[in-house]
Amino acid sequence: MERPAWSPPLSFQGTEAVGIAAGESANPKRDVPRAMNQVIWRIILFFIGTIIVMGLIIRYDDPRLSNIHGVQSVAVSPFTLVFLSAGWTPAVHIMNAVILTTVLSAGNSGLYLCTRILWTLAMEGKAPQIFCRLTKGGIPIWCLALTTVLATIFFGLSFIGNQIVYQWLVNLSGVMGFIAWFGIALSHWRFRRAYIAQGYALEDLPYKALFYPFGPIFASILIFVAVFGQGYTSFTTHPFNFNSFLSAYISIPVFLILFGIYKFVKKTRFVPLREIDLMTGSLREREEQQKVHPYIVVVADRAPSDIDL
Repeated sequence: MERPAWSPPLSFQGTEAVGIAAGESANPKRDVPRAMNQVIWRIILFFIGTIIVMGLIIRYDDPRLSNIHGVQSVAVSPFTLVFLSAGWTPAVHIMNAVILTTVLSAGNSGLYLCTRILWTLAMEGKAPQIFCRLTKGGIPIWCLALTTVLATIFFGLSFIGNQIVYQWLVNLSGVMGFIAWFGIALSHWRFRRAYIAQGYALEDLPYKALFYPFGPIFASILIFVAVFGQGYTSFTTHPFNFNSFLSAYISIPVFLILFGIYKFVKKTRFVPLREIDLMTGSLREREEQQKVHPYIVVVADRAPSDIDL
């Protein structure tokens, strides 16, 4: 029971995509607040709402929740049981179609995020310059190619070792996602402090997150709790399950090592609040240049010779 209790946070990862998509928006000042509000309502509807409905319909001791002959199947998932309780027998096939659709959607979103992040790293000199190249349509083709190849390889590895490799991949990506969330919370906390320290008025921001500074602080605490929970079962089993412990927490030392190497090689420092650059790439700077698609502006300004593929 412990493991499923810590799995739900992984399902929420990906909601941060709205921040990356802001760079693609023709009107971020209008679209970002709208997208953020939609995320909140979608979480309430698709996560909390469905859990409430299933809890009202299905008994906690329903024998159909157990595995059939020890094999986990979508045929006995809570979603399917809701339809079966209503007398809708094709529920199994419907759930298979729904799951396939959501998997394809999640995969498409993952490709988008990875290609854009890799392209940004290349533009900042933190990745090989070949990844700066774009097609005439503005697609980072080499970023997309590398991401697709790696995704295919990892997908194939998930079938090896009786799902052991798959569990490793889930743990690695899950904890890395939490680390990214912590970075977002920390960035938001420092951004607001720097914005005020440099004399700007919060009223000028096109979008202000609620519950600051409680929001990022509370989020950081929950992230630490969720990360600890990923390997909770390794502490409760006897003897101690070192393989489970390692798969749950290996991402943390990997991140710290890579972060330390970057700080050592690049000789970067912790930037004081009054010295943080809040203008470069901001909406205010872009609006002063010209009213065009923000993403095309960035590409044209930084790498005009690369848009030739």
